[in-house]
Amino acid sequence: MTYTIKEVSEITGLSIYTLRFYDKKGLLPFVARNDSGYREFTEGDLNLIHTICCLKDTGMKIDKIREYIDDVMQGTSSINHRVFLLNEHKKAVLDEMDRIQQNLAEIDYKLNMYESPDATKKVSEELAYAINEKQVNQLANPYPANK
Repeated sequence: MTYTIKEVSEITGLSIYTLRFYDKKGLLPFVARNDSGYREFTEGDLNLIHTICCLKDTGMKIDKIREYIDDVMQGTSSINHRVFLLNEHKKAVLDEMDRIQQNLAEIDYKLNMYESPDATKKVSEELAYAINEKQVNQLANPYPANK
């Protein structure tokens, strides 16, 4: 079974413009064209597009995705390089997840403070500390409601 670019757009959620952009950037060399020049996608093509979306969604740059797809097009001779690329990307994704986890912990800390029964007291103490720190360092007080 084959799919048109419109059907692939509907299946993947990617716009036709994005699919054409990916094609121009060399990410879809596996997609065949029919006698009329229209792209015809197969299930295997959809699987590779899914991988491209996964890599893109996790922050891999277009040139690295193209490098991965070039490896795919080479067949089994490029397996080791694919492993290298994916391990490198996995490390970057894990590092980003750690950074996001740390930021989430800060958000949770603030939410817990603001939702606590003594939120007003805690916020007032935090503000007083910040204002005092400015005064000790002879800096202007940037908190207009507390001058």
